[in-house]
Amino acid sequence: MKKYQLHCIINSGGVILIKITLDRIMFERKIKVPQLVEKSGLNKNTLYALQKNEVTRIDLNTIEALCIALDCDISDLIEYTPNKKDTE
Repeated sequence: MKKYQLHCIINSGGVILIKITLDRIMFERKIKVPQLVEKSGLNKNTLYALQKNEVTRIDLNTIEALCIALDCDISDLIEYTPNKKDTE
């Protein structure tokens, strides 16, 4: 299976426009990384990096595994905040 990646978009001011919201979801559902490793089959280091929002890209297979494990939509995991200057 071919892997595809979603890249973090950073504007010219260095502001991240796309954020992974895994930390919020895990907090709301009271789930810890070891539990999510078990449910998703993903590597714990990958999950810790996603939880801390320390990634610049993410495989679509990873998003799919998270959506299945957490029974959520991609829009629950990824948040896009447009730069106010860019929308004016």
